[in-house]
Amino acid sequence: MDSLLSAMKAAAEPTRLRLLVLCAHADLTVSDLVHVLGQSQPRLSRHLKLLAEAGLLDRNREGSWVYFRLAHDGPSAALAQTLVDALPDEDPTVLRDLRRLEELMGERAQRAEDYFRQVADQWDELRALYVHDDEVERQLSTLIAAEPVGDLLDIGTGTGRILEVLADKVEHAVGIDLSSDMLMLARSKLERARLRNCVVRKGDMNHLPLGEASFDAVTVHQVLHYAERPSRAIQEAARVLRPGGRLFIVDFQAHDLDYLRSEHAHRWLGFEEDRMADWLEAAGLQPEDCNHLKGKALTICIWTARQGQARDRSVAA
Repeated sequence: MDSLLSAMKAAAEPTRLRLLVLCAHADLTVSDLVHVLGQSQPRLSRHLKLLAEAGLLDRNREGSWVYFRLAHDGPSAALAQTLVDALPDEDPTVLRDLRRLEELMGERAQRAEDYFRQVADQWDELRALYVHDDEVERQLSTLIAAEPVGDLLDIGTGTGRILEVLADKVEHAVGIDLSSDMLMLARSKLERARLRNCVVRKGDMNHLPLGEASFDAVTVHQVLHYAERPSRAIQEAARVLRPGGRLFIVDFQAHDLDYLRSEHAHRWLGFEEDRMADWLEAAGLQPEDCNHLKGKALTICIWTARQGQARDRSVAA
């Protein structure tokens, strides 16, 4: 009861209610909120501190930036959502705040598109070698939808595309990536698509900033061929899977296009199926299927594996 009363007291202030509404729509920094609300940074920082300490907001650090979002887990998360839902849509203060937020997100989107244009040519060159992304996404969506998924993790989320594709098939989704530029792009796309059940966070695939047994499904889409030790990344994915949870790895079958190392920074030229099975088993997972999608020069595989009750924490060399 005490924690609930503390959360209610923390929210019982006009500016803090406005902050809850804004943070229900997007990941926002103190600077973002200063821009939207027109209040001083020290004042808003104090409000945000109170809301975070009360469990009404999640606080996530990315380098020198700290992002705030309406709480997803914890005893006060339901209260936070209830308070946001209780505010009438036609409230003039809420409407004004959301209009300013739209302007801010438009500026974010422009910065993200400028960055994407710089790298798009390299991506288009690589995509021409394999089956169209639509077919890969269709198959992955079908596999995910075969069983209910409450919480999804996308490791190496990049532009957030997999979160976009799977958002309507899961209750909540988190994308992890080390690149601040990619997180900027992903965050902008998710905001524009109004996918409020999806968030992105900064993190290393080899040391996920997440608790054990936190997710029903994990996707690793076109990431492992960049990893120095794919087995370590698979081990981490297994760690955060709940018992019975599923891992989906989308990557290239072993190939001999050596120039992808020098021109596209690929560490691995795809993966042999036997080797992938060894890594999955060493992580305590049960390998299931491997779907093949053949392209012009490269074949994409979708490996699936399942978490059992017990976990083997050894890692394959």
